[in-house]
Amino acid sequence: MLVQFSISDSAMLDAARSVAKRLRGAGHETLFAGGCVRDALLGRPVKDIDIATSAHPEQVEQLFAGATVAVGKSFGVVLVLCDGFSFDVATFRADGAYADGRHPDQISFASPAQDACRRDFTVNGLFCDTEDGHILDFVEGLKDLERGVIRAIGEPDARFGEDHLRILRAVRFASTLGFTIEPDTLRSVALHACRIGTVSAERVAAELTRLLCESPQPSTGLTLLLDTGLLMRLLPEVAALRGTRQPPQFHPEGDVWTHTCLMLDALPAPRSPALAWSTLLHDIGKPVTFCEEPDPETGAQRIRFPCHAPVGAALAGKVLTRLKMPSALVDEVQAVVGDHMRFVEAQNMRRAKLRRLLGARHFPTLLEVMRVDTAYSNGDYTTWNFIKETLEAFQSEPVLPPPLVRGKDLIDWGCAPGPKMGALLKNLYDAQLEGRFTSLEQAHALLSVFRHES
Repeated sequence: MLVQFSISDSAMLDAARSVAKRLRGAGHETLFAGGCVRDALLGRPVKDIDIATSAHPEQVEQLFAGATVAVGKSFGVVLVLCDGFSFDVATFRADGAYADGRHPDQISFASPAQDACRRDFTVNGLFCDTEDGHILDFVEGLKDLERGVIRAIGEPDARFGEDHLRILRAVRFASTLGFTIEPDTLRSVALHACRIGTVSAERVAAELTRLLCESPQPSTGLTLLLDTGLLMRLLPEVAALRGTRQPPQFHPEGDVWTHTCLMLDALPAPRSPALAWSTLLHDIGKPVTFCEEPDPETGAQRIRFPCHAPVGAALAGKVLTRLKMPSALVDEVQAVVGDHMRFVEAQNMRRAKLRRLLGARHFPTLLEVMRVDTAYSNGDYTTWNFIKETLEAFQSEPVLPPPLVRGKDLIDWGCAPGPKMGALLKNLYDAQLEGRFTSLEQAHALLSVFRHES
């Protein structure tokens, strides 16, 4: 079988072939390896290209002198820079024991067949000739690729015992590729789920983010995480969504878990990390705020989630900080979770308060979360349409223009610096947003009203 690469940047493929050509010219067997071969065979975009070769790291460094980085030289991997691109060039190897559950204690340079057998899953163990695209399959990866199956190479327990991150990667690959996990491999994932805590938070976060952002239906991956016990170990706050009942008149779709999964699946892939995590965590405060109380009018029991948005925002911050996510992402997701119930009040907001919401940095993410939240609850788009139309009305002016009045102006008008000045500036800016003045002179006249009120 031959493989044709579907690659948006042909310059990257040309650069990879140039690196391979130099290695072959020096007498070293050289192949494209792993995910790039898998994705090319599936007709998926190839984002990066890994190169496997018989050349030892020192030989690679000599061939590409001045254009290498020894990122993983002790594991036989050298980064080669070529024409603005970078490629992992790895020596064919066999691995020794994995004492730390992530990296081999020692390696030995080996044949392509031995290299394929030390990899994680059959669909990732494929090689292809760098010139004619001829496939080399030592692990029956083509068969599993055709069937849409994630299968561990060799004995699943051995593969997961070597590298505990593979436990999570099995679920991520199944979810992002739309594949199933072979039964023995799935059994082993569940058996070894208890070991996922040994993997660094950063690596876990990267896998979870890819699952949420790239999966055609993230609910597939989330359900696998739940069923194998991984979700309870990694995101117990999300696992708690399962079985948390909701008022049927507002959420006929079912519990909070069902609601959240439907929302994620409705967002077209690829999703931004902020949108994916905001959607996953938007109702994370519901399980801990769930209560039932008599309806004051009918006396019937009703379900409520008092203050679940601010409680959820705090929980979301803890979850993402535990995963060592970037602070900018943490801040955005917390803001979306905290504001998703304010959104419902938009039609009753003062003009200034509404404009502040519409002009917030997280608002585009919030707007999209609320679109799918509405779709998978009561289906009433009245508020969402009102906000969308209000936002569209600001085509000729910024939603949040620069303040006309600054602290210096207040000092010139006789105001003393201090806490009261901050309150005056806020009140004046609100008045500006509501169109109550358009010049400094008008603002000065309005200042006496605010000073009197304070």
